[in-house]
Amino acid sequence: MSKFLELNMATWDRALRIVIGVALIALVFVGPKTPWGWVGVVPLLTALTGRCPVYTLFGIRTCPADVS
Repeated sequence: MSKFLELNMATWDRALRIVIGVALIALVFVGPKTPWGWVGVVPLLTALTGRCPVYTLFGIRTCPADVS
């Protein structure tokens, strides 16, 4: 369980996810105005927490230091 809770995302990865998440959420209000834009909540939440469950499953880690 502790492996699931450790940080596994680098700063650049988190920043990219914030941009993608906000852009997808913006689609709900401008553009095609479909509910599919709420999918942007997923990358936004993973960026804010610094943890990606999919990265944990595949053993991927973009965080350079061992910070937990």
